[in-house]
Amino acid sequence: MLEHLIEKEEISSYTILPAEEDKSAFWKEKLEYAVRLGNEFKSKTSITFNTSDGPRTVQTTVWSLTEKYIVLKAGTHIPLKSLIDIHF
Repeated sequence: MLEHLIEKEEISSYTILPAEEDKSAFWKEKLEYAVRLGNEFKSKTSITFNTSDGPRTVQTTVWSLTEKYIVLKAGTHIPLKSLIDIHF
């Protein structure tokens, strides 16, 4: 899904929509690992999420995780219900 790779700074220019299927609960464990990778090892995660322009992928460090959002550097938030795929 890297054909629509964007920079994290571009995320705010997209309208983020819920994915066809809300897999928030499914992604929680993987995202907790992504937070650890980002904070302890400065490793990046590929995150694909749904937008009004179709799926977009960003390769970035996940700083934290809340009940409804993943938080990236500079306070950028992506709703969990919009996630399509996550890769390390």
